[in-house]
Amino acid sequence: MDAQPTQAPGARADEREPAWHSLAADDIFQRLETRTEGLSTDEAARRRARFGPNALPEAASRHPLLRFLAQFNNTLIYFLLVSAVAAGVLGHQIDAAVIIAVVLINAIVGFAQEGKAEKALGAIRKMIAPHAAVWRDGTRTSLPVAELVPGDVVLVEAGDRVPADIRLVRARGLLVDEAMLTGESVSAQKHEAPVARDAPLGDRVSMAFSGTLVAAGQGRGVVVATGGRTEIGRISHLIESVEQMTTPLLRQMNRFGRRFTWVAFGGALLVFAFAVFVRDHDWTEALIAVVALAVGAIPEGLPAVITITLAIGVQRMARRNAIIRRLPAVETLGATSVICSDKTGTLTRNEMTARRIVTAGYTLLASGSGYDPAGTLTTAGGDDVVALDAAGPLLRCALLCNDAHLKPQGGGHVVNGDPMEGALVALAMKAGLDAEHVRAEWPRSDEIPFDAQYRYMASRHTAANGTTMVFVKGAPERVLAMCAYEATASGDAPLDIDQWTREIALAAAEGERILGFAALPTGAACERLTQADVEHGLTFLGLVGFIDPPRAEVIQAIAECHSAGIAVKMITGDHAATASAIAAQLGLADAGRVVVGAEIDATPDDQLTALAEATSVFARTSPEHKLRIVRALQADGAIVAMTGDGVNDAPALKQADVGIAMGRKGTEAAKEASEMVLLDENFVSIVAAVHEGRTVYDNIRKVISWTLPTNGGEVLTVVTAILLGFTMPMAAAQILWINLITSVTLGLALAFEPPEPDVMRRQPRPAAAPLLSPFLVWRILLVSVLFAAGGLAIFFFALGKGLPLDTARTMVVNAIVVFEISYLFSVRYLHMTSFTIRGLFGTPAVLAALVVVVLAQFAFTYLPLMQALFQTRPVALVDGLVIIGAGVALMVILEIEKAILRRTRLFGPDEP
Repeated sequence: MDAQPTQAPGARADEREPAWHSLAADDIFQRLETRTEGLSTDEAARRRARFGPNALPEAASRHPLLRFLAQFNNTLIYFLLVSAVAAGVLGHQIDAAVIIAVVLINAIVGFAQEGKAEKALGAIRKMIAPHAAVWRDGTRTSLPVAELVPGDVVLVEAGDRVPADIRLVRARGLLVDEAMLTGESVSAQKHEAPVARDAPLGDRVSMAFSGTLVAAGQGRGVVVATGGRTEIGRISHLIESVEQMTTPLLRQMNRFGRRFTWVAFGGALLVFAFAVFVRDHDWTEALIAVVALAVGAIPEGLPAVITITLAIGVQRMARRNAIIRRLPAVETLGATSVICSDKTGTLTRNEMTARRIVTAGYTLLASGSGYDPAGTLTTAGGDDVVALDAAGPLLRCALLCNDAHLKPQGGGHVVNGDPMEGALVALAMKAGLDAEHVRAEWPRSDEIPFDAQYRYMASRHTAANGTTMVFVKGAPERVLAMCAYEATASGDAPLDIDQWTREIALAAAEGERILGFAALPTGAACERLTQADVEHGLTFLGLVGFIDPPRAEVIQAIAECHSAGIAVKMITGDHAATASAIAAQLGLADAGRVVVGAEIDATPDDQLTALAEATSVFARTSPEHKLRIVRALQADGAIVAMTGDGVNDAPALKQADVGIAMGRKGTEAAKEASEMVLLDENFVSIVAAVHEGRTVYDNIRKVISWTLPTNGGEVLTVVTAILLGFTMPMAAAQILWINLITSVTLGLALAFEPPEPDVMRRQPRPAAAPLLSPFLVWRILLVSVLFAAGGLAIFFFALGKGLPLDTARTMVVNAIVVFEISYLFSVRYLHMTSFTIRGLFGTPAVLAALVVVVLAQFAFTYLPLMQALFQTRPVALVDGLVIIGAGVALMVILEIEKAILRRTRLFGPDEP
């Protein structure tokens, strides 16, 4: 932390706090006015009163009642309540009760999902360790973490969670898992030496941060930040500062509801005035008719059907390892135009693989991935057998100077020990070595464990013939500095340091982590192996390059994203070279251009949008960087899905339109800040979820494309009769019957539609696209006119035959229902013809809805009870065939219209 909002002990009021990681240990003690024996109890109490407890601040929250009442503050909800009142006025208490139930269910679901930010902050608080080992008054003691203050001297060891941000003053073999903050899959090696002031978070090796986990070793440090001033505290502040985004569908529904309210009520008033003052209708009859029309026009079942459509999408996604935590996120996935993905574990396997062996004169490449010993070693030039023989000493060293073991599990292998050491065991097994046999032939007599201070491990082994060898592995530049010779096919030769430096640079440029290996024959084994025995005169055996390989299936998934117009961006805390190499293998666009965190810091907000859009790979990123990248992309209208697993990802996950947390290794803070959780942590599952999201949105469009035109057709039929002075072709109760029986059957059937074939070959829909697109407005007008023309034609056909008015109205109701069935079969395919075997026979949901509607219409027409309730009369067989023929004609007209629109692209390439 380069600056703290709270002053350190001894600092002047106008000073900014120092970059603790860049200061020497003596400076730390001096600035914080503490000592190696720790603070006194009295001084600690004074500082606690000044700085407060070492805990993250509680976020202010609204009263639950206010949160619940806020769920009703929505135009469409007002609209539904008006619908319920209208239905109640007309005596349709069942309709009114159903509408009220829909409103209450929506409110309860929204209320349950409202407290996401508070849960995210609560999950972060749980990551603070409960107790810490502290020096106070010169005595080591255990204190609750909340009592720590700046200047306290704390001790950490393997298994501890770091209790505060501490500047290390002593580190012995200290490895800290900082994945939750930096995203790095390998534990960070820590030491007490200061680092550069501008070092990114992942390179501040002299610091241990609150909430991270000590993987190995021991350390002592001085507390430099507590509570909200720690790195994890800054992240909690970022989460609080992020405003909850509204999904595109909810924004569109709100706009639609507001506009539809004015149109529906304005139209109802005009029709009422016309009927009373122009046509001299009785005002009570006119009012009942107009209220019935308003209820007919209001798509009261639309929110419920959309909710069900989203719920079906949730179930489908769950089968594809994507768990949706917030229902509208299903639809938002379908609009995603950018996926920002972490690298480790999502795009890659999160398994270190030894990929390259370099010896003097030969380079071998290993096939296979992860810890599975299946694979081969081959050389690009020369004889594989000769090259493998030359690599023998290195492989033996890698196997013996190694504490890891592989064990079969679930059809694969898992490593017990350090991941890189496990990868070395797998490499040796690929070369044909039996790990346990070699270790039995060369038993270990002593060792120097790896330490971050000297950056190597050494072990001494004695073979059955009495030969004693010391094997060393470690950071390549450190091991090279200990060597005088290099192993060649003809024996030891003077070390060519320049050549090995070039080999190291080549491997690093390809994103590999590198280890160097060396050996030293010794005489009789002394009692103890010391550093003095191994730090000079060694023979360098070669290098091994490691990589966390990309998932093979992700390459195809990224290609599918590109064909769907979705940009994929890698945002990782890893090094630029590693990120670039993985991106190139994955086929990310512009993989050679990598933007690092320092470059993001130097880019102002007004220029960051262009940089974010043009870049596919970001490396060495911090929580602020990820948050700024997401905001920059959203500023240009992008719908952003963001993956993450650590606490450091939580602010960006919350800011993104769709936050995607990892199921297995994800922290609770990341999950609570996300809309979706991946069970298999695989990028392919994200693409599958986008596929399902697009299918859901298609189905929502189909529901809307069916509901609004059919409602419009009912309304226009009656309005036309009123305007032209005709007898009403349908009674008010009959209009409500149509809505009741079709919206919960035919409209709902569209929620179960399978995806259309081209669903992932279209561009993402614009975030600002209106719910009523130009095509849908055209379709509402066309279908409404066709419905009205067909309904009135049937009405006058019946009257022309001399049939009674009740019979004519019964025929009109049946005709409207048949039209809605025909239109349902047409609207099932917005982007292709419905005249196919699959299109004509429908899905099980469509067929079930069809059976229910047909049976209901037979009851409506022929049952005496229904005839008494709705003033219906039986319809003759011939007249019924005329109605069915009119429905078939309607579908033919609509399919011709669909074909013309597909050919002319009148409404754009992504419209039917």
